[in-house]
Amino acid sequence: MTNNFVHVPPAPTAPDELIRRDLARVWHPCTQMKDHEQWPPVAIARGDGVWLEDTAGKRYLDAVSSWWVNLFGHANPHINAAIAEQLDNIEHVMLAGFTHPSVVTLSERLAAITPGDLSRCFYADNGSSAVEVALKMSFHYWRNVGRPEKTRFASLANGYHGETLGALAVSDVPLYKQTYGPLLLDTLQAPSPDCFQREPGESWESYTRRQFEPMRQLLEQHAHELAGVILEPLVQCAGHMRMYHPVYLELLREACDEYEVHLIADEIAVGFGRTGTMFACEQADITPDFMCLSKGLTGGYLPLSVTLTNERIYQAFYDDYENMTAFLHSHSYCGNPLGCSAALATLDLFEQSPVLDDNRELARVMAAAAAPLADHPHVGEVRQHGMVLAIEMVRDKAAREPYPWQERRGLIVYRHAMAQGIFMRPLGNVIYLMPPYVITAEQIRWVLGVAAEGIDLATRD
Repeated sequence: MTNNFVHVPPAPTAPDELIRRDLARVWHPCTQMKDHEQWPPVAIARGDGVWLEDTAGKRYLDAVSSWWVNLFGHANPHINAAIAEQLDNIEHVMLAGFTHPSVVTLSERLAAITPGDLSRCFYADNGSSAVEVALKMSFHYWRNVGRPEKTRFASLANGYHGETLGALAVSDVPLYKQTYGPLLLDTLQAPSPDCFQREPGESWESYTRRQFEPMRQLLEQHAHELAGVILEPLVQCAGHMRMYHPVYLELLREACDEYEVHLIADEIAVGFGRTGTMFACEQADITPDFMCLSKGLTGGYLPLSVTLTNERIYQAFYDDYENMTAFLHSHSYCGNPLGCSAALATLDLFEQSPVLDDNRELARVMAAAAAPLADHPHVGEVRQHGMVLAIEMVRDKAAREPYPWQERRGLIVYRHAMAQGIFMRPLGNVIYLMPPYVITAEQIRWVLGVAAEGIDLATRD
């Protein structure tokens, strides 16, 4: 049978009419919808490189990579072509009982570029789901090897790992977690190594080492019941972009080995070059037992995630069917061919040019452009790991006293930047820059200049 249906694109819609239709039906994520009575959503028609263009033709520089996902710019020709080629072959096939070239090749390439012996890839749809896979796999591993008492997880205060219930349980950002507390697993938290709280004159490394002691004590006390520890290497992104020294990862890897607890690295936001190395764990020269990847995995194109682990963990599930040790977890779009083709094209771009070297130069430009803000009377800290830079506004600089969250000072910076043609979405009182890697030095200086203007406006009493 021939399919004679011809797709006809919808007729162009006036911007105001599109917003009216949106607000009548769409419930936006991470949004108090009543805010849109004052500040309607921006209707985006197209993207090109670092730019987003709305339906009225105004352009905005995407300084936060559209929630940290975009690496090589919007409408990247190489990624576009790879997806189009894949679309001509197969758009999707279930990964249970089937395979396809894109998922096999992607798995081989990920195993080759990730740290150490991470040789097995389990696919899901998004970052939260990758974390769920890691938690379930860790728990199930201990059950399969005869240690069923190891059922709990530990994480860091101020950490964030996603919105699904398992991922939320090991998170510690009250804004997202508090409401759902009765639904969540009972987990353990160690103090964050976040260096914002260090003493005057204390180095990042010294403070981070000192902050590891509570985690060591937690592991010593609870090792008998702990399946794993999960953390975001180097940057607690949703936790106001707080940062710490790589030595924490080194110390935690040693302690997890000593106490027989899995180490789960959530590199969903910090992987693929964001912190200056391909993966943040490389800066401590460690290999986790599980690594969760998403966001930049497809260059910001399609939802895809992967949880990597090692052969030892894989073998604990490899058995005769009747012994019921298999990992019976699935998502309909596991290993989707279109997503895998986008991921392969993204890895191509890392191989075709010195992306990490170029990023280090851009990071130096970011640091130099932001440096004057360190002396601002209402900036408590300017901090940076690679292509992630954060500026924290405070009421009292000496005491590092924050502004009350109810004052929404970051929103003032956001609105000022949007008026200037820059899209920044602050985290409370923290203004940050996490741009696509195709941004130029001149654009970085412009963005940080506009950020400085916005901070002046936001901190004016």
